[in-house]
Amino acid sequence: MKFFLFSLAWAFALLLASSLASAAIVEHTFNVENLSVRRLCNHQVITAINGSLPGPTIKVREGDTLVVHVFNNSPYNLTIHWHGIFQFLSAWSDGPEYVTQCPIPSGSSYTYKFNITGQEGTLWWHAHSSWLRATVYGALIIRPRQGHSYPFIKPYKEVPLLLGEWWNANVVDVENQAQAIGAAPNESNAYTINGLPGDLYPCSQKQTYKLKVKQGKTYLLRIINAALNEQQFFKIANHRFTVVALDAGYTEPYDTYVVVVAPGQTIDVLFRTNQKVGSYYMVASPYHTLNGPFNNSTTRGVVVYHGASITPPKMPNIPTFNDTPTAHKFYTNITGLVNGPHWVPVPCNVDEHMFITFGVNLDHCNLPNKTCGGPNGLRFSASMNNESFVLPSGRRFSMLEAFFRKVHGVYTKDFPNKPPIEFDYTNPAINQNAFLAFAPKSTKVKTLKFNSTVEIVLQNTAILVMESHPIHIHGFNFHVLAQGFGNYNSTRDEPKFNLVNPQMRNTIVVPVGGWAVIRFQANNPGMWFVHCHFDVHVPWGLAMAFEVENGPTPSSTLPPPPVDFPKC
Repeated sequence: MKFFLFSLAWAFALLLASSLASAAIVEHTFNVENLSVRRLCNHQVITAINGSLPGPTIKVREGDTLVVHVFNNSPYNLTIHWHGIFQFLSAWSDGPEYVTQCPIPSGSSYTYKFNITGQEGTLWWHAHSSWLRATVYGALIIRPRQGHSYPFIKPYKEVPLLLGEWWNANVVDVENQAQAIGAAPNESNAYTINGLPGDLYPCSQKQTYKLKVKQGKTYLLRIINAALNEQQFFKIANHRFTVVALDAGYTEPYDTYVVVVAPGQTIDVLFRTNQKVGSYYMVASPYHTLNGPFNNSTTRGVVVYHGASITPPKMPNIPTFNDTPTAHKFYTNITGLVNGPHWVPVPCNVDEHMFITFGVNLDHCNLPNKTCGGPNGLRFSASMNNESFVLPSGRRFSMLEAFFRKVHGVYTKDFPNKPPIEFDYTNPAINQNAFLAFAPKSTKVKTLKFNSTVEIVLQNTAILVMESHPIHIHGFNFHVLAQGFGNYNSTRDEPKFNLVNPQMRNTIVVPVGGWAVIRFQANNPGMWFVHCHFDVHVPWGLAMAFEVENGPTPSSTLPPPPVDFPKC
């Protein structure tokens, strides 16, 4: 018996040692500072991390603890968001300004520290203050633990591809100038691949991203849309992709010649170099659903096979900018990898049902004796369930700290479960309805019980304009049960729910003039921002937040903030 107990204890010790050995503390330092770069024939000063655009790629393994020391030497106050990281019991590190923390002042520092468990794949990090994420962003790659493997063929090489957006201007000024008069901001001047605009833009022949490959190999492309306001089609001439993950969640393999990715989303694809030795353009072009002016240009890089002669690269056919059938097919045909690593079954018993409408609105002009830059001399606004969200700057506490310290006056707990009235949500004629066009400004949250299951119908509207919106929920992944066009109808649409193998996301593209149904378990106490990932819409008010209550045990209760937590 003693020998058995000794053997059992020894086996447990080995298992514990193995578990500890497979996890590490990964430490980085981010210096936020001005960087002078040349793009599109112009010299420009941008805000960047460690002197690079994009910023550094962070590589960890599932189970690791990530520690990032941020020293803000830029002229702007800012925060960093770790997009898609659950932040279980580490909500103080999530990053959206005034929601979980106040900004890191210029000349100050803050250390983000959090564990990465139950997630593998491609995520990313970016500034979550003003429009600074246009140049403050980078990849966050989570590989399996030591001794574990991908649920697909081992790639020859892994390549992060970050799709960005470029302005020939200071992006903070672009946003501030638009906000001052209530207008839409100026369009961007270019799109980029890994910070480079490509040879279709002026003065950019030598600023074209090149991917050198060997014939007969399989590459894992980790595609991230870091653009501020545009979804993107992505193609490589003569080559097909196999999608294996979305938003750091594994999927059933899905073959496609085109990838569609919205701001905030990530897609992992296997790319096989099975064509003749040569050069092939990779291109990213906008998928745009809104009527009106936009940057309808194309960025491209080059895939160069080893041994290729110097000949013009082959160019793929590009979808038209408003090719909604192609985008919808891609967004809806991918399914989750049941029983794959970190697969979570769909929770069955729903505790909270919500119906959230959203879209662009108007607000009254507050400029004395002047007209504003929106339609009819008014200001652009936006809302969810007829509430236009306002970040609580100047209230001494972030929303998360107010939650933790039980401080009143920072936000209210009355975000509605449904819109104040029912209407024909996607009928273009409603844009003439003045009652629907205006939404009150507020800072409202929805309170959720710990471990409750929430189902949300996200209903697009045509109140002022009709467009597709990428909705991001901080702190959680959710199952995408169904998507469609027109007004959601439970009798017609609920039988379509995929409760077996739906894709899991942290950012969902709600179709133009349509709806999506998502479901998740609120098992993460804290304050979690929900917003459109078109940055133009966040200051207009297309946002809300979930306040998730603490659970019944210390292991389900949010701990105090760290000692260097930024003060308001």
